[in-house]
Amino acid sequence: MPYIHQFSDDEATGAAKRELDKAYQRAGRVWNIVRIMTLNGHVMRESMEMYGALMHGDSPLTRAQREALAVVVSRVNACLY
Repeated sequence: MPYIHQFSDDEATGAAKRELDKAYQRAGRVWNIVRIMTLNGHVMRESMEMYGALMHGDSPLTRAQREALAVVVSRVNACLY
C-alpha cells in the first residue's frame, strides 16, 4: 500500500497550517481527505475552495442533492470517504 507523509498539526506551516486551522473551525477536526494534502498547502487551499464552491456555491441543486450525489459517486468508485 502506498504511503504519503501527512504533517501533524505541530509540523504544518504556512498555507497548510492555515487550512488545518480552518478545518478545525469548520468541523472541530481534520478529516483524512484534508490531512493528506498537508504536503502542499497551496493545493490544499485550492482544493478546499473548490469543495466550498461545489457544495455551498450557487447551484440549481440543493445541498442535500449535492451530498447525495457525492455519496453515490463515492459508492460507485468504492471510495471509503
